[in-house]
Amino acid sequence: MIREAGNSIFRFVLLILLQLFVLNNVQFSGFVNPYLYILFILLLPFETPDWLLLLLAFVVALVIDIASSTIGYHLIATVFMAYCRVYLLRVIAPYDGYEPGMTPSMQSLGIKWFMKYAIILTLAHHLALFHIESFSVSDLLPATLRALASSVFTIVLIAIYQFIAIRSK
Repeated sequence: MIREAGNSIFRFVLLILLQLFVLNNVQFSGFVNPYLYILFILLLPFETPDWLLLLLAFVVALVIDIASSTIGYHLIATVFMAYCRVYLLRVIAPYDGYEPGMTPSMQSLGIKWFMKYAIILTLAHHLALFHIESFSVSDLLPATLRALASSVFTIVLIAIYQFIAIRSK
């Protein structure tokens, strides 16, 4: 448990720094923005209490919002994603349930399960983020297209991170 907490703290710092100093500066024509920091929430252990999950989502997104000068956009989208995670894990649970101490990953539950999990939550986050950001019915289609394009790029980065994690073990 202490080891997992240490890994989570390290992942929190790594993903925040990577997001703020590298990925926030990566934009393809102002259209595609990768948001890898959501991986912190995706990789939290299954036993994480719901209240703690929402609190951690709040904290990570607040740090991103403060550093990026985005007035709560990431906070709303990330807390929404964490809320969705609670219900999604119940819906896509294996027949025999999750083993104690297990975390969502390609290594523990397979590529198909993890990618379904990551794609659904990434889409939920990005659709919420870009629609809140545009906050206009006339921008509904462009915001949706930006969310989809950014989701694809973010999911590719998540998959790369997972493959690196598998190779390092």
